[in-house]
Amino acid sequence: MTNDNVPVKVKAVVWYKVVSPEKAIIQVRLYDDAIRQTALTTLRSVIGQHSLDELMKEQEKLSQMLVRSSTRSQKPGRGCDRVQIKDVEIPQSMQRAMAQEAEHIAKRRRIIKAEAEYEAAMKLTEAASRMSQTPMAIELRRMQMLTEVGAEQNTMTIVMMPPEFVNAASALAKLADRSTTPP
Repeated sequence: MTNDNVPVKVKAVVWYKVVSPEKAIIQVRLYDDAIRQTALTTLRSVIGQHSLDELMKEQEKLSQMLVRSSTRSQKPGRGCDRVQIKDVEIPQSMQRAMAQEAEHIAKRRRIIKAEAEYEAAMKLTEAASRMSQTPMAIELRRMQMLTEVGAEQNTMTIVMMPPEFVNAASALAKLADRSTTPP
């Protein structure tokens, strides 16, 4: 059980060495079982001090903590060399809940992004409307854009069109709209 009350199933491997065979056999009854029980108790203790998030992200750090804790509680004749957390399983219901939460967060992000794009489009429309009323504003914006592009180190090629061409194109578009609209 993690400190945020999530039940987990942890698979770990413990490497140990028998330092003093005489002590291991004489002073400890079933030393293999004692090692297993010590590792299990240490694993529960260390995992109980950390959240699920920490357990998933910092397995190497927790493995080192397990080695230190096992070394402190070692019995005569043996020592812990290394512990490696191999797998962490969480209950299916928790996995489903986490997946639903992730979907909810992704949906919320899409909504926020769509709202921002809508707001940007509205601002651009408003700016275009205002600029179309003042031809000098369009020229100032074009000059500002040139300054921005020139400030960056890039290989962009810019072809400037005189405003008369833009106005002529606009007039042609209006004329084309009138000719396609039924009387």
